[in-house]
Amino acid sequence: MRDTSRRGFLRMGGAGLIGLASSGTRAATEPSPKNLPPTAADPAQAAEDKTFWSAVAQLYDVPDGIVHLEHGNWGAMAHPVLASYQSRQAEINRDTAYYSRRLFGIEADAIRRRVARELGVEAEEIAFTRNATEALEALIGGYHRLGPGDAVLYSDLDYDSMQKAMRWLAKRRGVRIAKLDLPEPASTDAIVSAYARCLEEDPAIRLILLTHVSHRTGLVLPVAKIVAMARAADVDVIVDSAHAWGQIDFRLPDLAADFVGLNLHKWIGAPLGVGLMYVKRSRLDAIEPYMGEADNGRITSRVRTGTINHAALLGVGPALDMHECIGPARKAARLKYLRNRWVSAVAQELRLQVLTPDEPGLYAGITSFRLHDRRTRDANVSLAATLLDEFGIFTVARTGLASGACVRVTPAVYTREADVDHLATALLKLSQRS
Repeated sequence: MRDTSRRGFLRMGGAGLIGLASSGTRAATEPSPKNLPPTAADPAQAAEDKTFWSAVAQLYDVPDGIVHLEHGNWGAMAHPVLASYQSRQAEINRDTAYYSRRLFGIEADAIRRRVARELGVEAEEIAFTRNATEALEALIGGYHRLGPGDAVLYSDLDYDSMQKAMRWLAKRRGVRIAKLDLPEPASTDAIVSAYARCLEEDPAIRLILLTHVSHRTGLVLPVAKIVAMARAADVDVIVDSAHAWGQIDFRLPDLAADFVGLNLHKWIGAPLGVGLMYVKRSRLDAIEPYMGEADNGRITSRVRTGTINHAALLGVGPALDMHECIGPARKAARLKYLRNRWVSAVAQELRLQVLTPDEPGLYAGITSFRLHDRRTRDANVSLAATLLDEFGIFTVARTGLASGACVRVTPAVYTREADVDHLATALLKLSQRS
Protein backbone atom coordinates (compact mmCIF):
# COMPACT_ATOMS: atom_id res chain seq x y z
CA MET A 1 0.00 0.00 0.00
CA ARG A 2 1.30 3.49 -0.87
CA ASP A 3 2.36 5.74 2.01
CA THR A 4 -0.09 8.64 1.64
CA SER A 5 0.51 10.08 5.09
CA ARG A 6 1.78 13.64 5.49
CA ARG A 7 5.16 12.27 6.61
CA GLY A 8 5.38 9.94 3.65
CA PHE A 9 4.36 12.73 1.29
CA LEU A 10 7.01 15.09 2.61
CA ARG A 11 9.69 12.41 2.23
CA MET A 12 9.20 12.85 -1.51
CA GLY A 13 11.01 16.18 -1.19
CA GLY A 14 9.88 19.78 -0.90
CA ALA A 15 10.92 20.68 -4.42
CA GLY A 16 8.90 17.78 -5.77
CA LEU A 17 5.67 19.16 -4.37
CA ILE A 18 5.26 21.34 -7.42
CA GLY A 19 4.03 19.59 -10.53
CA LEU A 20 4.28 16.18 -8.84
CA ALA A 21 2.97 13.35 -11.01
CA SER A 22 2.30 9.82 -9.87
CA SER A 23 5.30 7.51 -9.59
CA GLY A 24 6.61 6.18 -12.87
CA THR A 25 5.35 9.12 -14.96
CA ARG A 26 7.06 12.13 -13.47
CA ALA A 27 10.41 11.73 -15.20
CA ALA A 28 8.67 11.28 -18.55
CA THR A 29 6.38 14.27 -18.16
CA GLU A 30 8.47 16.89 -16.41
CA PRO A 31 9.83 19.47 -18.90
CA SER A 32 13.55 20.10 -19.05
CA PRO A 33 15.71 22.65 -20.87
CA LYS A 34 17.33 19.61 -22.53
CA ASN A 35 14.16 19.28 -24.59
CA LEU A 36 15.02 22.47 -26.46
CA PRO A 37 18.09 23.31 -28.53
CA PRO A 38 20.36 26.18 -27.47
CA THR A 39 19.56 29.60 -28.87
CA ALA A 40 20.86 33.17 -28.72
CA ALA A 41 21.03 34.87 -25.33
CA ASP A 42 19.49 37.99 -26.80
CA PRO A 43 15.68 37.49 -26.85
CA ALA A 44 15.26 39.48 -30.07
CA GLN A 45 17.75 37.25 -31.86
CA ALA A 46 16.26 34.11 -30.32
CA ALA A 47 12.83 35.17 -31.57
CA GLU A 48 13.95 34.45 -35.16
CA ASP A 49 15.63 31.10 -34.44
CA LYS A 50 13.57 28.68 -36.51
CA THR A 51 15.27 25.61 -35.07
CA PHE A 52 14.47 26.62 -31.51
CA TRP A 53 10.82 27.52 -32.17
CA SER A 54 10.27 24.44 -34.29
CA ALA A 55 11.35 22.40 -31.26
CA VAL A 56 8.97 24.41 -29.07
CA ALA A 57 6.12 23.73 -31.51
CA GLN A 58 6.75 19.98 -31.19
CA LEU A 59 5.71 20.25 -27.52
CA TYR A 60 2.15 21.25 -28.46
CA ASP A 61 -0.75 19.73 -30.36
CA VAL A 62 -2.27 21.98 -33.02
CA PRO A 63 -5.50 21.49 -34.98
CA ASP A 64 -5.19 20.12 -38.49
CA GLY A 65 -6.44 21.97 -41.53
CA ILE A 66 -6.46 25.54 -40.18
CA VAL A 67 -4.03 28.32 -39.41
CA HIS A 68 -4.91 28.94 -35.77
CA LEU A 69 -4.50 32.63 -34.89
CA GLU A 70 -7.02 32.90 -32.05
CA HIS A 71 -5.09 31.95 -28.92
CA GLY A 72 -6.38 34.85 -26.85
CA ASN A 73 -9.31 32.91 -25.42
CA TRP A 74 -7.08 30.46 -23.58
CA GLY A 75 -3.78 28.75 -24.24
CA ALA A 76 -2.98 25.14 -25.02
CA MET A 77 -1.07 23.06 -22.50
CA ALA A 78 2.31 21.77 -23.61
CA HIS A 79 2.63 17.97 -23.72
CA PRO A 80 4.43 17.71 -20.35
CA VAL A 81 1.79 19.89 -18.69
CA LEU A 82 -1.08 17.91 -20.19
CA ALA A 83 0.49 14.60 -19.17
CA SER A 84 0.99 15.79 -15.59
CA TYR A 85 -2.54 17.20 -15.45
CA GLN A 86 -4.08 13.96 -16.68
CA SER A 87 -2.00 11.92 -14.24
CA ARG A 88 -2.97 14.10 -11.29
CA GLN A 89 -6.62 14.09 -12.34
CA ALA A 90 -6.65 10.30 -12.29
CA GLU A 91 -4.93 10.25 -8.90
CA ILE A 92 -7.37 12.76 -7.40
CA ASN A 93 -10.34 10.96 -8.91
CA ARG A 94 -9.16 7.81 -7.18
CA ASP A 95 -8.27 9.23 -3.76
CA THR A 96 -10.91 12.03 -3.65
CA ALA A 97 -11.29 13.48 -0.15
CA TYR A 98 -8.51 11.31 1.29
CA TYR A 99 -6.12 13.33 -0.85
CA SER A 100 -7.84 16.72 -0.69
CA ARG A 101 -8.23 16.80 3.09
CA ARG A 102 -4.73 15.54 3.88
CA LEU A 103 -2.32 16.61 1.15
CA PHE A 104 -3.80 19.11 -1.29
CA GLY A 105 -3.23 22.05 1.03
CA ILE A 106 0.48 21.27 1.20
CA GLU A 107 0.85 21.19 -2.57
CA ALA A 108 -1.35 24.23 -3.14
CA ASP A 109 0.65 26.26 -0.64
CA ALA A 110 3.91 25.30 -2.34
CA ILE A 111 2.50 26.38 -5.70
CA ARG A 112 1.31 29.66 -4.23
CA ARG A 113 4.79 30.38 -2.88
CA ARG A 114 6.33 29.62 -6.25
CA VAL A 115 3.88 31.81 -8.15
CA ALA A 116 4.54 34.64 -5.69
CA ARG A 117 8.29 34.35 -6.29
CA GLU A 118 7.76 34.40 -10.05
CA LEU A 119 5.67 37.55 -9.74
CA GLY A 120 7.97 39.23 -7.24
CA VAL A 121 5.46 39.51 -4.39
CA GLU A 122 4.71 37.81 -1.07
CA ALA A 123 2.74 34.58 -0.99
CA GLU A 124 0.31 36.17 1.50
CA GLU A 125 -0.54 38.77 -1.15
CA ILE A 126 -2.01 36.34 -3.69
CA ALA A 127 -5.03 34.04 -3.76
CA PHE A 128 -5.98 31.56 -6.46
CA THR A 129 -9.27 31.94 -8.31
CA ARG A 130 -10.82 30.12 -11.24
CA ASN A 131 -10.01 32.91 -13.69
CA ALA A 132 -9.11 36.59 -13.85
CA THR A 133 -12.77 37.58 -14.10
CA GLU A 134 -13.50 36.04 -10.70
CA ALA A 135 -10.48 37.79 -9.21
CA LEU A 136 -11.40 41.18 -10.65
CA GLU A 137 -15.07 40.92 -9.69
CA ALA A 138 -13.95 40.23 -6.12
CA LEU A 139 -11.65 43.26 -6.20
CA ILE A 140 -14.18 45.62 -7.78
CA GLY A 141 -17.12 44.43 -5.70
CA GLY A 142 -15.08 44.31 -2.53
CA TYR A 143 -13.52 47.76 -2.88
CA HIS A 144 -15.39 49.68 -0.19
CA ARG A 145 -13.75 53.11 -0.15
CA LEU A 146 -16.53 54.58 -2.26
CA GLY A 147 -19.76 56.35 -1.53
CA PRO A 148 -22.37 58.70 -2.99
CA GLY A 149 -20.69 61.61 -4.71
CA ASP A 150 -17.67 59.56 -5.78
CA ALA A 151 -17.02 58.45 -9.36
CA VAL A 152 -15.33 55.43 -10.93
CA LEU A 153 -13.64 55.37 -14.33
CA TYR A 154 -13.21 52.68 -16.98
CA SER A 155 -12.48 52.68 -20.72
CA ASP A 156 -13.94 51.26 -23.91
CA LEU A 157 -11.09 48.71 -24.13
CA ASP A 158 -11.84 47.16 -20.75
CA TYR A 159 -13.29 43.65 -20.66
CA ASP A 160 -17.10 43.53 -20.78
CA SER A 161 -17.52 41.70 -17.47
CA MET A 162 -15.29 44.23 -15.73
CA GLN A 163 -17.25 47.13 -17.23
CA LYS A 164 -20.43 45.57 -15.87
CA ALA A 165 -18.85 45.19 -12.45
CA MET A 166 -17.82 48.85 -12.46
CA ARG A 167 -21.36 49.91 -13.44
CA TRP A 168 -22.73 47.70 -10.66
CA LEU A 169 -20.89 49.93 -8.19
CA ALA A 170 -23.50 52.60 -8.95
CA LYS A 171 -26.08 50.38 -7.25
CA ARG A 172 -23.83 48.93 -4.57
CA ARG A 173 -21.94 52.09 -3.57
CA GLY A 174 -24.06 54.85 -5.05
CA VAL A 175 -21.23 56.16 -7.22
CA ARG A 176 -21.31 57.88 -10.58
CA ILE A 177 -19.90 56.10 -13.64
CA ALA A 178 -17.37 57.78 -15.92
CA LYS A 179 -16.16 56.22 -19.17
CA LEU A 180 -13.13 57.07 -21.29
CA ASP A 181 -12.78 56.26 -24.98
CA LEU A 182 -9.07 55.67 -25.43
CA PRO A 183 -7.37 57.62 -28.23
CA GLU A 184 -6.97 55.97 -31.61
CA PRO A 185 -4.32 55.80 -32.91
CA ALA A 186 -2.82 55.43 -29.46
CA SER A 187 0.51 56.65 -28.12
CA THR A 188 1.95 56.70 -24.63
CA ASP A 189 1.61 60.47 -24.39
CA ALA A 190 -1.95 60.42 -25.70
CA ILE A 191 -3.01 57.67 -23.31
CA VAL A 192 -1.46 59.27 -20.23
CA SER A 193 -2.88 62.66 -21.23
CA ALA A 194 -6.35 61.17 -21.63
CA TYR A 195 -6.32 59.82 -18.08
CA ALA A 196 -4.81 63.04 -16.78
CA ARG A 197 -7.68 65.02 -18.31
CA CYS A 198 -10.22 62.70 -16.71
CA LEU A 199 -8.67 63.20 -13.28
CA GLU A 200 -8.40 66.95 -13.77
CA GLU A 201 -11.90 67.44 -15.12
CA ASP A 202 -13.58 65.03 -12.68
CA PRO A 203 -11.99 65.29 -9.21
CA ALA A 204 -14.73 63.00 -7.86
CA ILE A 205 -13.01 59.97 -9.46
CA ARG A 206 -11.77 57.69 -6.70
CA LEU A 207 -11.23 54.38 -8.55
CA ILE A 208 -9.91 53.53 -12.02
CA LEU A 209 -10.01 50.21 -13.86
CA LEU A 210 -7.04 49.67 -16.19
CA THR A 211 -6.61 46.80 -18.63
CA HIS A 212 -2.94 45.95 -18.92
CA VAL A 213 -3.27 44.28 -22.36
CA SER A 214 -6.55 44.81 -24.18
CA HIS A 215 -8.39 41.70 -25.31
CA ARG A 216 -9.96 43.81 -28.06
CA THR A 217 -6.92 45.34 -29.78
CA GLY A 218 -3.86 44.14 -27.87
CA LEU A 219 -3.00 47.68 -26.76
CA VAL A 220 -0.57 47.57 -23.83
CA LEU A 221 -1.24 50.43 -21.42
CA PRO A 222 1.58 52.30 -19.64
CA VAL A 223 0.16 51.04 -16.35
CA ALA A 224 2.91 52.24 -14.02
CA LYS A 225 2.70 55.81 -15.34
CA ILE A 226 -1.08 55.95 -14.94
CA VAL A 227 -0.94 54.36 -11.49
CA ALA A 228 1.63 56.93 -10.34
CA MET A 229 -0.52 59.77 -11.64
CA ALA A 230 -3.63 58.33 -10.00
CA ARG A 231 -1.86 57.80 -6.67
CA ALA A 232 -0.78 61.43 -6.66
CA ALA A 233 -4.47 62.34 -6.93
CA ASP A 234 -5.40 59.88 -4.13
CA VAL A 235 -7.14 57.59 -6.63
CA ASP A 236 -6.88 53.80 -6.48
CA VAL A 237 -6.39 51.57 -9.52
CA ILE A 238 -7.51 47.99 -10.16
CA VAL A 239 -5.52 46.37 -12.97
CA ASP A 240 -6.91 43.69 -15.27
CA SER A 241 -3.76 41.79 -16.21
CA ALA A 242 -5.51 38.72 -17.59
CA HIS A 243 -3.69 38.86 -20.93
CA ALA A 244 -0.32 40.09 -19.70
CA TRP A 245 1.54 37.46 -17.70
CA GLY A 246 3.24 35.15 -20.18
CA GLN A 247 2.60 37.43 -23.16
CA ILE A 248 4.74 40.16 -21.60
CA ASP A 249 7.81 39.60 -19.45
CA PHE A 250 7.13 41.53 -16.24
CA ARG A 251 6.72 41.24 -12.47
CA LEU A 252 3.94 42.76 -10.41
CA PRO A 253 6.11 45.45 -8.74
CA ASP A 254 6.75 46.81 -12.25
CA LEU A 255 3.10 47.90 -12.37
CA ALA A 256 3.21 49.64 -8.96
CA ALA A 257 -0.47 48.69 -8.59
CA ASP A 258 -2.06 47.54 -5.33
CA PHE A 259 -4.87 45.43 -6.84
CA VAL A 260 -4.42 43.08 -9.82
CA GLY A 261 -6.28 40.15 -11.41
CA LEU A 262 -4.36 37.65 -13.55
CA ASN A 263 -4.84 34.45 -15.53
CA LEU A 264 -2.66 31.37 -15.66
CA HIS A 265 -4.53 29.44 -18.35
CA LYS A 266 -3.97 31.99 -21.11
CA TRP A 267 -0.28 32.75 -21.65
CA ILE A 268 1.31 30.72 -18.87
CA GLY A 269 -0.22 27.54 -20.27
CA ALA A 270 -1.76 26.07 -17.13
CA PRO A 271 -4.91 23.93 -17.35
CA LEU A 272 -8.22 25.74 -17.73
CA GLY A 273 -9.64 27.07 -14.49
CA VAL A 274 -6.78 28.88 -12.73
CA GLY A 275 -6.65 32.61 -12.06
CA LEU A 276 -5.05 34.82 -9.46
CA MET A 277 -5.91 37.81 -7.30
CA TYR A 278 -3.20 40.09 -5.94
CA VAL A 279 -3.66 42.62 -3.15
CA LYS A 280 -0.69 44.44 -1.70
CA ARG A 281 -0.41 43.48 1.95
CA SER A 282 -0.68 47.07 3.23
CA ARG A 283 -3.89 47.62 1.20
CA LEU A 284 -5.88 44.56 2.21
CA ASP A 285 -8.23 46.64 4.33
CA ALA A 286 -9.48 48.43 1.19
CA ILE A 287 -11.12 45.17 0.02
CA GLU A 288 -13.91 43.95 2.28
CA PRO A 289 -14.30 40.23 3.10
CA TYR A 290 -16.32 38.30 0.56
CA MET A 291 -20.08 38.10 1.26
CA GLY A 292 -19.91 38.04 5.04
CA GLU A 293 -16.70 36.04 5.43
CA ALA A 294 -14.92 36.67 8.73
CA ASP A 295 -12.07 39.14 8.38
CA ASN A 296 -9.09 36.98 9.30
CA GLY A 297 -6.60 39.45 7.89
CA ARG A 298 -5.83 37.19 4.93
CA ILE A 299 -6.38 37.73 1.24
CA THR A 300 -8.18 34.38 1.01
CA SER A 301 -11.09 35.91 2.94
CA ARG A 302 -11.57 38.41 0.07
CA VAL A 303 -12.55 35.79 -2.50
CA ARG A 304 -14.42 32.50 -2.26
CA THR A 305 -14.26 29.99 -5.10
CA GLY A 306 -15.76 26.98 -3.35
CA THR A 307 -14.49 23.58 -4.51
CA ILE A 308 -11.83 24.16 -7.13
CA ASN A 309 -10.36 21.94 -9.81
CA HIS A 310 -7.48 20.42 -7.82
CA ALA A 311 -5.71 18.98 -10.85
CA ALA A 312 -5.86 22.30 -12.70
CA LEU A 313 -4.18 24.12 -9.84
CA LEU A 314 -1.56 21.39 -9.53
CA GLY A 315 -0.87 21.90 -13.24
CA VAL A 316 0.47 25.38 -12.52
CA GLY A 317 3.82 23.93 -11.45
CA PRO A 318 4.49 22.05 -14.71
CA ALA A 319 3.19 25.05 -16.68
CA LEU A 320 5.69 27.32 -14.96
CA ASP A 321 8.41 24.75 -15.63
CA MET A 322 7.53 24.90 -19.33
CA HIS A 323 7.30 28.70 -19.24
CA GLU A 324 10.80 28.88 -17.80
CA CYS A 325 12.18 26.28 -20.23
CA ILE A 326 11.10 28.42 -23.16
CA GLY A 327 12.09 31.62 -21.35
CA PRO A 328 9.71 34.49 -20.44
CA ALA A 329 11.75 37.07 -22.33
CA ARG A 330 12.06 34.79 -25.37
CA LYS A 331 8.30 34.16 -25.36
CA ALA A 332 7.56 37.88 -25.28
CA ALA A 333 10.08 38.58 -28.05
CA ARG A 334 8.74 35.75 -30.21
CA LEU A 335 5.15 36.96 -29.97
CA LYS A 336 6.23 40.49 -30.90
CA TYR A 337 8.28 39.16 -33.79
CA LEU A 338 5.35 37.21 -35.22
CA ARG A 339 3.09 40.22 -34.80
CA ASN A 340 5.56 42.56 -36.49
CA ARG A 341 6.13 40.13 -39.34
CA TRP A 342 2.55 40.24 -40.59
CA VAL A 343 1.92 43.88 -39.66
CA SER A 344 4.97 45.10 -41.57
CA ALA A 345 3.91 43.04 -44.59
CA VAL A 346 0.58 44.90 -44.83
CA ALA A 347 1.74 48.30 -43.58
CA GLN A 348 1.57 49.98 -47.00
CA GLU A 349 -1.97 48.85 -47.70
CA LEU A 350 -4.00 51.97 -46.98
CA ARG A 351 -7.29 50.09 -47.08
CA LEU A 352 -6.23 48.09 -44.06
CA GLN A 353 -6.21 49.76 -40.65
CA VAL A 354 -4.07 48.17 -37.94
CA LEU A 355 -5.44 49.37 -34.61
CA THR A 356 -2.57 48.36 -32.35
CA PRO A 357 0.22 50.97 -32.47
CA ASP A 358 3.82 50.19 -33.41
CA GLU A 359 5.26 52.25 -30.56
CA PRO A 360 7.54 50.03 -28.44
CA GLY A 361 5.89 49.16 -25.16
CA LEU A 362 2.33 49.53 -26.47
CA TYR A 363 2.00 46.15 -28.19
CA ALA A 364 2.78 42.49 -27.58
CA GLY A 365 1.41 39.57 -29.60
CA ILE A 366 -2.29 40.45 -29.96
CA THR A 367 -3.11 42.89 -32.76
CA SER A 368 -6.42 43.88 -34.38
CA PHE A 369 -7.35 45.38 -37.73
CA ARG A 370 -10.17 46.55 -39.99
CA LEU A 371 -10.55 46.41 -43.77
CA HIS A 372 -11.98 49.20 -45.90
CA ASP A 373 -12.86 51.19 -42.76
CA ARG A 374 -15.70 48.78 -42.07
CA ARG A 375 -16.61 49.21 -38.41
CA THR A 376 -19.84 47.31 -37.88
CA ARG A 377 -20.05 44.07 -35.97
CA ASP A 378 -21.58 42.22 -38.91
CA ALA A 379 -18.83 43.36 -41.29
CA ASN A 380 -16.07 42.10 -39.03
CA VAL A 381 -17.83 38.84 -38.15
CA SER A 382 -18.16 38.31 -41.89
CA LEU A 383 -14.50 39.16 -42.43
CA ALA A 384 -13.39 36.61 -39.82
CA ALA A 385 -15.66 34.04 -41.47
CA THR A 386 -14.13 34.81 -44.89
CA LEU A 387 -10.62 34.36 -43.53
CA LEU A 388 -11.60 30.94 -42.24
CA ASP A 389 -13.74 29.77 -45.17
CA GLU A 390 -11.50 30.99 -48.01
CA PHE A 391 -8.03 30.93 -46.49
CA GLY A 392 -8.29 28.50 -43.58
CA ILE A 393 -7.27 31.19 -41.06
CA PHE A 394 -9.04 31.21 -37.70
CA THR A 395 -9.41 34.64 -36.07
CA VAL A 396 -12.20 36.35 -34.09
CA ALA A 397 -14.21 39.55 -34.41
CA ARG A 398 -14.11 41.96 -31.45
CA THR A 399 -16.68 44.60 -30.58
CA GLY A 400 -16.98 47.23 -27.88
CA LEU A 401 -14.44 49.75 -29.16
CA ALA A 402 -15.74 53.30 -29.35
CA SER A 403 -14.41 53.47 -32.92
CA GLY A 404 -16.17 50.29 -34.03
CA ALA A 405 -15.60 46.56 -34.40
CA CYS A 406 -12.45 44.84 -35.64
CA VAL A 407 -10.82 41.43 -36.16
CA ARG A 408 -8.28 40.17 -33.63
CA VAL A 409 -5.17 38.16 -34.48
CA THR A 410 -3.49 36.23 -31.68
CA PRO A 411 -0.43 34.06 -32.36
CA ALA A 412 1.07 31.57 -29.90
CA VAL A 413 4.64 30.49 -29.18
CA TYR A 414 4.16 27.55 -31.56
CA THR A 415 2.82 29.69 -34.42
CA ARG A 416 5.04 29.43 -37.50
CA GLU A 417 6.32 32.27 -39.67
CA ALA A 418 4.45 30.66 -42.56
CA ASP A 419 1.20 31.08 -40.64
CA VAL A 420 1.48 34.84 -40.24
CA ASP A 421 2.83 35.16 -43.79
CA HIS A 422 -0.31 33.40 -45.02
CA LEU A 423 -2.41 35.87 -43.03
CA ALA A 424 -0.61 38.83 -44.60
CA THR A 425 -1.13 37.42 -48.10
CA ALA A 426 -4.83 36.85 -47.39
CA LEU A 427 -5.32 40.37 -46.06
CA LEU A 428 -3.63 41.93 -49.08
CA LYS A 429 -5.90 39.92 -51.37
CA LEU A 430 -9.02 40.86 -49.44
CA SER A 431 -8.08 44.53 -49.31
CA GLN A 432 -7.94 44.67 -53.09
CA ARG A 433 -11.55 43.60 -53.43
CA SER A 434 -14.07 46.33 -54.00
